[in-house]
Amino acid sequence: MHLPRYDRIPDHDDAHSLIEVRVHDLQPTQMCVGLAEVRSRQRDFSQESRKERLDYLRSKPVPLVRDRIGKLWMVDRHHRLRALLEMDPEVTTYGYVIAELASDSRDEALAALQHRGWLYLHDGRGNGPWHPTELPHSLLGLQDDPYRSLVWKLKKEGLIRPQRLIPYHEFRWGAWLRTRPLPPFSSAQLDPALPAARRLTQSAAASHLAGWTGGN
Repeated sequence: MHLPRYDRIPDHDDAHSLIEVRVHDLQPTQMCVGLAEVRSRQRDFSQESRKERLDYLRSKPVPLVRDRIGKLWMVDRHHRLRALLEMDPEVTTYGYVIAELASDSRDEALAALQHRGWLYLHDGRGNGPWHPTELPHSLLGLQDDPYRSLVWKLKKEGLIRPQRLIPYHEFRWGAWLRTRPLPPFSSAQLDPALPAARRLTQSAAASHLAGWTGGN
């Protein structure tokens, strides 16, 4: 799988005002998530107070793209917000607008997002790219991709360095791992694939991927 060129996602700074938004209203820009990460985030959120959660969300704002009629598209943070939305349908979060689109229809907005490389159009089985109109309208419609779960675990173990401003960085790793032999596994049971995935991630064959740590 070869993902298209992309514009880097602007980081939040003083030039971008924070806005509070309903998570339910945000439009996703990818077709799937790794449910292992979603479940892990839900466990973490369940142990926090409301104030701790709000402080955390304010410190990790969502990069947003807004079209001319006010619809908001999220370019990151799909996992944590899917986790929260399952827990509370009325939950809100904080975001910052990184681009204003001249579009006043969903199709036009999707075309503009695709031009910037801000859509991930492969499904939970790695098939695609699908047409942008196939994207779900809600975070609750995202499929499970076990390879995205596997990459989350490897990154959590420090075997892949975060690359915050590269869109869909973890999916790029997942697409590469899909081309390698791994035993059967699922998002609910990653253990069978982890030993081989760790070796592959550290191998020279993966050195072309951003976030590679095998040379350390």
